[in-house]
Formats: sequence, structure tokens, C-alpha cells
Amino acid sequence: MRILLTNDDGIFAPGLAAVYKELVKLGDVTVVAPADSRSGTSHSVTFFGPLVCNKVDVNGQFTGFSVQGSPADCVKLACMELHKGPIDLLVAGINNGANAGINVYYSGTVAAAMEGAFLKIPAVALSVVAERKMDFKKAAGYCAKILKKLLPLESGHVVNVNIPQLSKGRPKGIRVVPQSTGGFHEHYVARKDEQGQSVFQLAGGLHREEEDSTDTTSLADGFITITALAQGMTDYKKTTQLKQIKW
Repeated sequence: MRILLTNDDGIFAPGLAAVYKELVKLGDVTVVAPADSRSGTSHSVTFFGPLVCNKVDVNGQFTGFSVQGSPADCVKLACMELHKGPIDLLVAGINNGANAGINVYYSGTVAAAMEGAFLKIPAVALSVVAERKMDFKKAAGYCAKILKKLLPLESGHVVNVNIPQLSKGRPKGIRVVPQSTGGFHEHYVARKDEQGQSVFQLAGGLHREEEDSTDTTSLADGFITITALAQGMTDYKKTTQLKQIKW
């Protein structure tokens, strides 16, 4: 199996190294990842200016391509230039922090997986809830078991996997659940900087309470979550209604 591995935390991120060790047991792994952290960049791509790409040794563990660009840039460049031949699976992660709920839209990790889907490659995004002390080795073990269950994925399919807080012990199980769109309780903290300008820092971030079982509620309950994501954002019901209007 030919696997493309990327992330949004940067090529030297411990989560990427941890899952690399598991993926090499499944096949040949090519690593193409951002040179530095690109968390929260969503599906941005570089239209203006060149992409700087260097081959780097990552702490003696593996050699990969470091790209001065976004996660989506990395996938596009890997598929069109860096990787010779077809890719059987794209893996994005392991991300330092959950990518659940509306965070899916902000996530560079999920965007990398979605870019793979656009290019007809089956893709899996992997994330683990952030803690002070991250156990990426243990998270990678859980991720590897899930990947083996998921394979083979169909062309263009995207699956989003989140691991709960591991400091609380073993996950309670696995739940296949929809993405939450409930959003967060957030606010901005306002202050003045040294130049007297108004600056605002986003704060809060806890999920709003939900009654239904979703990725956010299941993660909070200590379960590994698996969510199938769609490539398109079309609301087909509303589209049908709009077609009835005499334009």
C-alpha cells in the first residue's frame, strides 16, 4: 500500500512521527507536510508566490518533504509532483487537538484529507483531544487499529477520527456519529497594546450542550468518534425548492 502522510502541525510534530511508526507497518509511506504549524488554516492554498520545498531528516526517524505552504498545498504538491505513481491512502494527523464539531471547517488536518478526496484518494483525518501531556504513542496505536478496520476505503471517501482524552484511561469504545454544528460558547477579550491600538483575543471555546449524540458529545463522554464527511456542501432540499422559483 502506498500511503501519503501529512498534517497541519508541521513536519516535526510528534503526532506525525507517532503515526508514521504505525503506518510503515501497513505500507510505503511518503511524508509531505508543512514546514511549520498551519493549524486553523482550513483549506487555504497558495495562489501567489512559489512553494518552497525541501527534503529534511526528521529527528533521525524518517525523511520527508517540508513545504512552506498549507496542508492542502502539501497534498496537491505531493500528488502532482513529489509522489511517483498512484496513492492508495492519504492520512492527515495525528493532530494535537480534536477536530470535531465546527472545528472541522477550520481544520487544516481535515482540509488535507478533503483535498485528497478531491483528487480521488481515500483519506482519513486523525486527531486527539489536547492535554498538557500528550500521549501520541498510545493515540497512534488506537488510530492504527481503526485504520485497519476502515480499509479498504473507496476512492474519494473521507473519514474523520477523533481520540478522547487519554489521561482519563482507555476510551470507553467507538461511536460512529455525525458532526456537530452546535458551535461554541466563545467571546473576545479586548485590551490595548503598547501602541494604544485595540486588540482582541478569542477566548472560551466550550461546546454548547446538545441532546443528540454527535462527535463533540461522544468525545466528551470518553469515546473514540468516527464521522464520514462529504466533499460537497450543497443543500439538495433547498436547491430543489429554489428551482421552483420563476427566475
